[in-house]
Amino acid sequence: MINVKWKVEELTCPSCIKKIETVLTKQPGVQEAKVLFHSSQVKVAFDENQVQEEQLRNAMAKLGYPVVAGGGRGDGQTS
Repeated sequence: MINVKWKVEELTCPSCIKKIETVLTKQPGVQEAKVLFHSSQVKVAFDENQVQEEQLRNAMAKLGYPVVAGGGRGDGQTS
């Protein structure tokens, strides 16, 4: 299981939280997705054998919430 924390652009309202969490948790292999509204971050726990991080980032971008460059595994605090 991979855990990442990304900084998210355009996170402006509480309804964004529900939208992001719903889309991410419907992706295969995603165990948990939690949006931290006040810090504009999203934490995702996923099985890399079922879904790739890039697919999750693309799902975020399609919603209109791009992940800020530099987030993710490298400095996105994986564990």
